[in-house]
Amino acid sequence: MEPTILSNPADIRARIQEAAGLSLDRLPMLQLIFDRLATACGDGLKHLAASSILYSLNGVESGRFGDFLDAYDTKAVVGIFQAPAWDGHILVGLDRDFVFTMVEVLFGADGSEEPVDDERPFSAIELRIAQIILEQVGRALEASFGLVSKTAFTLERTETRMEFAVIGRRSNKAIQAKFNLQALSRGGEMFIIMPQTVLNPLRPSLAKVLTGETSTRRDPRWATQIAAEVQKTTVHLRAVLEERHLTLGEIAGLKVGQVIALDATPATRIKLEGNDKPLFWCHAGQSQGAYVLRIDEAIQEKEGTEHGLAG
Repeated sequence: MEPTILSNPADIRARIQEAAGLSLDRLPMLQLIFDRLATACGDGLKHLAASSILYSLNGVESGRFGDFLDAYDTKAVVGIFQAPAWDGHILVGLDRDFVFTMVEVLFGADGSEEPVDDERPFSAIELRIAQIILEQVGRALEASFGLVSKTAFTLERTETRMEFAVIGRRSNKAIQAKFNLQALSRGGEMFIIMPQTVLNPLRPSLAKVLTGETSTRRDPRWATQIAAEVQKTTVHLRAVLEERHLTLGEIAGLKVGQVIALDATPATRIKLEGNDKPLFWCHAGQSQGAYVLRIDEAIQEKEGTEHGLAG
């Protein structure tokens, strides 16, 4: 009897990778992607609610697909997303506290009432709200994973019973990311389960660290807000006509009424400083009975350190 030989090397590599499991420490981009996802999801929910909403990544872990699902049986709404470019599916789930909290937020609750704490099935309105949120998460997933791979995330269906939210064998390896939601002094949890078979082709990209990420992909709204706040900062300016160096003995000998002669004339340029840094050369004048300064030119840093006069 002849042994069976696998002719495709790619099949062999895939089996070896699947058996070895994922080392999250060797996939730094995965943490960055989930951090961006938390920010994007939080921004998306802020447009739906007037009250404050905080969204944060709680952690990423690896394990068995079935074990992850068992922890949420009858306690969550799960969305099954298809990623066509990856030829696979992922799960995004919202636990009961998440759904109930968002229902209260969207309907204008102020958090004064006790949170819902019962095991009843989800209502039609709660399932509809969960679907709207899951659709937003799908768009956030597409933008976040766009760092390493361009693919759409299409919400195929939602399930409340985990035995129907199956996208592979329960024994298959997977990773799970958990996110915390905080609003109205309460909160909830969102979780994402991704089979290892989906992530294996992305390993080379997930193992890289993108340099200059903050500079090339900055949020324009955040940059505009920062610039506006910085421009509101109060800055104290000081105009210095002349500086001179005195010994400690000369300073100790100064007396009240003594006149100190200055070498400056009305034509002498004055240095304008801010926070002890030279900014501009100016000329002094008068306008409507008050002293004024006319800015002549900016002072280069090298020029400011070479001159003994402050302006």
